[in-house]
Amino acid sequence: MGRILSLVLVLLLLTGCAGPQPVEAGAFLLDTYVSIRIYGGDEDTVQGALELCRQYEAIFSRTDPDSELCRLNRREIAAVSPALAEAVSRGLAIGQLTDGAFDITMGSVTRLWDFHGESPALPDSAAVAEALTHTGWEKVRVEGDAVLFDDPETSLDLGGIAKGYIADCLADYLRGEGAASAIIDLGGNLRCIGQKPGGGDFRVGIRYPEADQSRSIGALPVRDRSVITSGRYERCFTLDGTSYHHILSPATGWPAETGLASVTIVSELGVDGDALSTACFVLGQEAGLALVESLEGVEAVFVAEDLSVTVSSGLEHSFELL
Repeated sequence: MGRILSLVLVLLLLTGCAGPQPVEAGAFLLDTYVSIRIYGGDEDTVQGALELCRQYEAIFSRTDPDSELCRLNRREIAAVSPALAEAVSRGLAIGQLTDGAFDITMGSVTRLWDFHGESPALPDSAAVAEALTHTGWEKVRVEGDAVLFDDPETSLDLGGIAKGYIADCLADYLRGEGAASAIIDLGGNLRCIGQKPGGGDFRVGIRYPEADQSRSIGALPVRDRSVITSGRYERCFTLDGTSYHHILSPATGWPAETGLASVTIVSELGVDGDALSTACFVLGQEAGLALVESLEGVEAVFVAEDLSVTVSSGLEHSFELL
């Protein structure tokens, strides 16, 4: 999908605010459009962030056979970079936290689904069932710089956590370069640094499901937070009148049907928000909301298929329906 079609969140325009003009650059990376905008910085800093993003793409890409992740899945390597080891470790931890609702070992299943092709087809049910026998976060462990597998057929898919992890790394880089205010947009995965120019919070819109992608169903103030949405409308296809989306249930290997259209997570770290948005979608609103309420510094917006909106307790007085 194109630059605009991939967006999940809409950063509402910062009208009428004083302060330095932004310096912005973007590129198609990580299978999406990446945009970096900083206030009070220079072009070299923005370009440096994009170059760092390219380096992470070489680690986490699922489509480049020479990426570190693909080589690990082929068992050509065991020792990995600190970045890959850290992302895998966090993914396994969230898998344990969510009782497997988020599972980075779904690679053997996700490769059976094609949500990008022009002529979509359903995978063979028996093949999905067989692939599921090789999944489970408990089948992988990280020991030092090594990622080890108990099952030779287990394959990692970091699509539900990599962008959040990379956004955190880019935020660290920008802060190290002196950026006090910035917006990192990895195809709709937003990471806001500081506050908007002139003071006050950034205002982030939550996309209205199944509609004009420039429209928001609600908005919330954000400062130094990650805002990440998982929605059934992001990558999907319709076959024989039935819609199939890319958020697969680790229990069945088929699209999770929980009555939700999207889940947005607001958190300090993008790596957590990325994984938790998927987990909460799979868990459904009741269990997902209970999980969020049990976690410190994490908030959520649940949009149901009937377009009703439920927010966690920390957003009750700040989320605005539009």
